[in-house]
Amino acid sequence: MPIRIHNFAGRLGWNARKYLPHLASESYLKLQFITRGKSQKKYIDYFMNSEEIPQPNVVNLETINRCNSTCEFCTANKNAEKRPYMRMEEDLYYSIIDQLRDWDYRGHLTLYGNNEPWLDTRIVEFHKYAREQLPNAFIFMSTNGLLLDIEKTKQIVPYVNQLIINNYCLDMKLHDNVKEVYDYVKAHPDEFKDVDILIQMRYLKEVLTNRAGSAPNKQATEKVVKETCLMPFTDMWIMPNGKLGICCCDNFEVTDFGDLHEMSLKDAWNSPKYQELRTKIKDGRQNYPFCKHCDFIDAGLRMDAVNDILKNNEMHGARQSMFRK
Repeated sequence: MPIRIHNFAGRLGWNARKYLPHLASESYLKLQFITRGKSQKKYIDYFMNSEEIPQPNVVNLETINRCNSTCEFCTANKNAEKRPYMRMEEDLYYSIIDQLRDWDYRGHLTLYGNNEPWLDTRIVEFHKYAREQLPNAFIFMSTNGLLLDIEKTKQIVPYVNQLIINNYCLDMKLHDNVKEVYDYVKAHPDEFKDVDILIQMRYLKEVLTNRAGSAPNKQATEKVVKETCLMPFTDMWIMPNGKLGICCCDNFEVTDFGDLHEMSLKDAWNSPKYQELRTKIKDGRQNYPFCKHCDFIDAGLRMDAVNDILKNNEMHGARQSMFRK
């Protein structure tokens, strides 16, 4: 099926997020920290002990730093945004994609950060170039869908493996334009057989994580979070100004792990500054000031990628052991 709707535990989950937002957030995060901790530490051990620093699993490349939604959990919503407006220079964008090509990058790529990608009028052409240069990468677009229509959907699907439409609303109903896209795709499945279109039903006023204290509706407490975090090991976070930030929680762009105007992508990812961050974070967020009160955890894409890598490593190790016997 080329299109599907995910509603995160259905009506029960929706009502929990709507009427018990902080309890729902804390319960979910506690569950994820408990169930994901072992795999996270195992992957971090693999990463830190590798002879060559592994590639990122996800490259997040934000080409414009603006959004058109009012999601209350995000500092990038149009009522809370504080960043100076910026679009990535085209020469820099093409250089980044070329460097990923030369690096033989095969992980996930998204031209998205704390923003709405359709606000960048170059977004289809940018995806086209990325697809041409990175045929083995998993390219996905994440959009709030407010600007989406059938024509835009047709334009983007040749260049992405997955189109994620986050339908932020208050009534658990699809926006009219998203419903039109849904109905069209359902009626013309052959046109979309090579792409996975996922509509996620999201509550506009949901409480998620404190995002290192930047979330408008959930400020960080003085509680120190001692669990580790995958993001410095899985994600390359590229801002429109060409700098590498720590992760999506740095919406105010205060961290700096390299300027791609001055150094290569690979050198930035492998830099001593990045390795210092990873050395501290591997033993807990309390060791890095930006992260010590942050309760963010990604239990989806990153964990899927990490588990696949760990599984493949175990299979490879088993084969090697058999050959030695």
